[in-house]
Amino acid sequence: MMGGYGFGWGILMLVFWALIIGGIVLLVLRLLSQNPPATASGEPGAGNKALDILRERYARGEITKEQLEQMHKDLD
Repeated sequence: MMGGYGFGWGILMLVFWALIIGGIVLLVLRLLSQNPPATASGEPGAGNKALDILRERYARGEITKEQLEQMHKDLD
């Protein structure tokens, strides 16, 4: 006596939950893909950051070329 409306609501609920679960899965995948892999020190991009700081210090004249080369070897 429902006139067939009960089946329609069942499909609508199935689609609703599929969209909710799919959205959660996509959100998790997007969050995981945004984090770069960690370097040996555990911080993302720590190796490049340290080399950038060394280059800046050399450019400002705070360290000599020999010190730069030695520190670069130490970081590798």
